[in-house]
Amino acid sequence: MTVIDLRSDTVTQPTDAMRQAMATAEVGDDVLDEDPTIHRLQDMAAEKLGKEAALFLPSGTMGNLVSLLTHCQRGDEVILGERSHIFINEVGGLSAVGGIHPHTVPNEADGTLDLERLQKAIRHSDLHYPPTRLICLENTHNYCHGSPLPLPYMKSVAALARDHGLKLHVDGARIFNAAVALKVDVKDLAAEADSVMFSLSKGLSAPVGSLICGTGEWVRNARKWRKMLGGGMRQAGHLAAAGITALENQVERLADDHQNAHTLAVGLAGITGLALDPAQVKTNIVFFQMKHPKITPDQFLERLHQQGVQVLLIEQGLFRAVLNRHVSAENVDATLKIIKEILN
Repeated sequence: MTVIDLRSDTVTQPTDAMRQAMATAEVGDDVLDEDPTIHRLQDMAAEKLGKEAALFLPSGTMGNLVSLLTHCQRGDEVILGERSHIFINEVGGLSAVGGIHPHTVPNEADGTLDLERLQKAIRHSDLHYPPTRLICLENTHNYCHGSPLPLPYMKSVAALARDHGLKLHVDGARIFNAAVALKVDVKDLAAEADSVMFSLSKGLSAPVGSLICGTGEWVRNARKWRKMLGGGMRQAGHLAAAGITALENQVERLADDHQNAHTLAVGLAGITGLALDPAQVKTNIVFFQMKHPKITPDQFLERLHQQGVQVLLIEQGLFRAVLNRHVSAENVDATLKIIKEILN
């Protein structure tokens, strides 16, 4: 049976070119800063995002945590969305490891944080308050329909941060999806941020790794936090080789995932028992609600699995499907047919 895996774009397998590059990579000890392939990847990442330097890490979660630890001291406060990945899905590392206080602001449907609410969340100096140090944005925003945050909004938040002497970090796990969807240079989306994290192992299809980008001094400080958290990986150039190939060959094809996601969303919207707004789908993530008088969400999930389709049940009745390199337009048509048969 052909399996159509829509659980996440993290399930992607490396391409043949990546496997070849990994097998033949020139490597050294990265903890000693002697891996030439790591150097090449970091230089490439910094150039693409318009930053002075970059640092390779095993995961996006570690990348975000290292970024927050580098920006903040214990007892500092970070403002971030209540539906952000850092707040919901990163095990509370900012508090548990960094002693950093999260101050959440409601996310709008498009993933943005209302500027007025954001400004009100910034603490004035007071003996009783933790000092506000950092604002975090997520682009694209996973739990807000994979929405890309547009360039004017990014500039507005950066200006607000500067006016109050704050830093801006962008969880850009899928920032290349955002750039492709908005038809802008990823460098422009990152320009106003003090630091940006992006993942190689999602739509870009590399097997492992994320990068954080910022000033040279900031990256040097981040490198020590990475070491403390166990992110020094010695001959990591084998992994970096796949990342180089990903950045060279996999960015533009993200548009195919976006088109397939839109096709899936339009098809799902036409099936009785499902609810979603296709207009909210701008990248590769589709959320849909199931309300059926005779089939429970768990039964629906099991029947999909039996037919070779895998999606995520986020919460009762709410499902997520993420398009990726392994899901073709024909797979999307097959998925829609299977779902219709189950619900009818």
